[in-house]
Amino acid sequence: MTKPCPCGSGKEHIDCCGPYISGQTPAPTAEALMRSRYSAYVLKEFDYLKETLAPEALKDHDEASVREWAESASWLGLEIHETWAGGEDDDKGMVEFSAMYAIDGEERTHRERSQFQRLGGHWRYLDGAMVSGPPIRKEPKIGRNEPCPCGSGKKFKKCCGR
Repeated sequence: MTKPCPCGSGKEHIDCCGPYISGQTPAPTAEALMRSRYSAYVLKEFDYLKETLAPEALKDHDEASVREWAESASWLGLEIHETWAGGEDDDKGMVEFSAMYAIDGEERTHRERSQFQRLGGHWRYLDGAMVSGPPIRKEPKIGRNEPCPCGSGKKFKKCCGR
């Protein structure tokens, strides 16, 4: 019987995160590692979660907390917002994602911007920062003394920047 992958890729688990979690093949990208780590939380594959940490992250790893969170949560889905680098030819990458889950019937979202590093040909989770609000703005920031983008002809600080 085939099962869809918990990571939400639309593929079967055996063809998606399964080979990474079982150790058959390393995740080829930072995003693939991110997806497989989410799947490992869902499937309670605690050894894989520990194995995919960078050495710097291992010193802060609290196995009991990881286990408690994974076992108490009902995992509802993963959404990848954006990736920066982290491709097959990169050594570093970043993935911003939201993991949706429920604890005691209350739905929650864990939104994080995670950093990954390739070490010895294997992607590893380095660290992450919680993100609140919308994803990072892609447009350049408007300087205070630049013309206002509304077209008024005034400086931004004297117009819409007030």
